[in-house]
Amino acid sequence: MMKDKLSYLCRQFRLRGELLVYRPIPSGHINTAYYVALYDGTEVCQYLVQRINRRVFRDPVALMHNVALITEHLARKAPTAERRRRLHFHHTAAGHNYLFLKQTPSGFVSREDAPEAALDGDAWECWRVCNYVERSVTFEAGTGSETLLRMAGKAFGTFNRQLADFDANLLAETIPHFHDTVYRMNTLFDLVALDPMGRARDCAPEIALLREHRAFAGTLCRQLAAGELPLRVTHNDTKTNNALFDRDTLEPLVVIDLDTCMPGLACYDFGDSIRFAACAAGPADGMRLDLTRFRAYAEGYLSETDAILSEAELSSLPLGAAVMTLELASRYLADYLSGDRYFRIDAPDRNLRRARAQLALFRDMLTHRDDMACILAEVRAAQRRGV
Repeated sequence: MMKDKLSYLCRQFRLRGELLVYRPIPSGHINTAYYVALYDGTEVCQYLVQRINRRVFRDPVALMHNVALITEHLARKAPTAERRRRLHFHHTAAGHNYLFLKQTPSGFVSREDAPEAALDGDAWECWRVCNYVERSVTFEAGTGSETLLRMAGKAFGTFNRQLADFDANLLAETIPHFHDTVYRMNTLFDLVALDPMGRARDCAPEIALLREHRAFAGTLCRQLAAGELPLRVTHNDTKTNNALFDRDTLEPLVVIDLDTCMPGLACYDFGDSIRFAACAAGPADGMRLDLTRFRAYAEGYLSETDAILSEAELSSLPLGAAVMTLELASRYLADYLSGDRYFRIDAPDRNLRRARAQLALFRDMLTHRDDMACILAEVRAAQRRGV
């Protein structure tokens, strides 16, 4: 029973009390999560218990080392009174913030220091436990009010600012080539050549458009290699549902889901947020850029980052939006061509339709690159005037 497993895990992570209630949290697309409440006879304590998807994250120990480094760094930046509303991962008696668990006919078996070879296969699961942030709320929708987008921009801007003095090279790459758009494009066109599912004929216009912009997709990779843009700690999944807000004031509290935190570029995080939140439905099931939402997010983001970003980084933000959108389109299309192995689908052509929507948004972003740059300049100028 899941209740028995969760109770066992809570004991291994040295949490006091008996399991009072638990429920699955259905919003995650990769890891499996449960809300858990324990009662120790005096108070009810709330936690988030998560199973890490080992098919996506092949080295969960390195991942949790990243998480430890980042959360400890952020905790030092947070006022003491607010630390209960920050992320804290609990540790086992051996001092680890993760636990490998296997269920056997006679009960549960756990281990923490086994070599990776001893943990092969699906039998061994990797689990972790963190605090459940009090009086918080998150928003699943990709779009929302200007106030929400401004607060989301502030949340991810604060995250980038607080980690500006952290050496990104200390972090392991939890998903290799995650924002390596040259690699992503090469993967896509290898699949086009192989066409393992016989689907390439269904998406010839999309393949042609991606081929046309293949060189453009590698622009940020080339700038990074040339030293034009500095390497930073980036979140790499900056959707609004990866930030928690105060339930009453909507002030940002903490950025969550740190599994994809890796060395990267500031424009990755900014661009992915714009792709996700500053868009609206367009013609023929496509998407278009919403400049009003773009401005709202930029106001929040630059209020925290203007002082730490170089001029080259600030100039790269509109480019980041377009490149991140093109990258995701290539990933959706690659998944469609390979038989829908990564993204969840609810219809056979779901990933193809996703790719088409992202390509429509990408084309609209190219049209409005100058508009995005002008808005960023206006926002910076207004903030520096104190408006």
